[in-house]
Amino acid sequence: MTLAATRGRFLTFEGIDGAGKSTHIGYVTDLLKDAGKTVVSSREPGGTPLGEKLRDLLLHEKMHLETEALLMFASRREHIAQVIEPALARGDWVLSDRFTDASFAYQGGGRGMDRTKMEALEHWVHPLLQPDLTLLFDVPLAVARERLDATRALDKFEQEQADFFEKVRNEYLRRAAQFPGRIVVIDSTQSIDAVRADLRAALEKWL
Repeated sequence: MTLAATRGRFLTFEGIDGAGKSTHIGYVTDLLKDAGKTVVSSREPGGTPLGEKLRDLLLHEKMHLETEALLMFASRREHIAQVIEPALARGDWVLSDRFTDASFAYQGGGRGMDRTKMEALEHWVHPLLQPDLTLLFDVPLAVARERLDATRALDKFEQEQADFFEKVRNEYLRRAAQFPGRIVVIDSTQSIDAVRADLRAALEKWL
């Protein structure tokens, strides 16, 4: 049997903070498991012991925007090498809460880092790997801010001002328009049942 026939699938979940993506990752996991798939769930930044240490720095320490981008991609390189590529080679399905689209959205759109530098990092860290499907949970900024949990301390990204998140959202939508075959935009203002119906439709060809 060829590698192409046994390779797993790589799904990523994206959206601004408060878009509700985390609510639906468990649902997609169960949907895939019910279809007989072996699922590996992970997140970025993080996903490995080193990545989790970098996550703590990235979410709480102030730093130069290029330092931030470099650390994000350093965590991603480890994540790919230790988790994503081995799982795909086994035929597993990998679900990641954020991937490189988030770097373009947050460090590129939000922080204003030059897009050509982001593209260079992407080509260096994973030139041959892209998600098979990206689910982009989209909501207006006002809705997202209402959903953020006020009972916990917000990380440095969640504390950003409205204009930052508008830029992040706009970059996500620009990416969706650039890669319509990979990125499916999910209207996350809908009811949970309606969102789940859209998720099932997006996954139908894979199942």
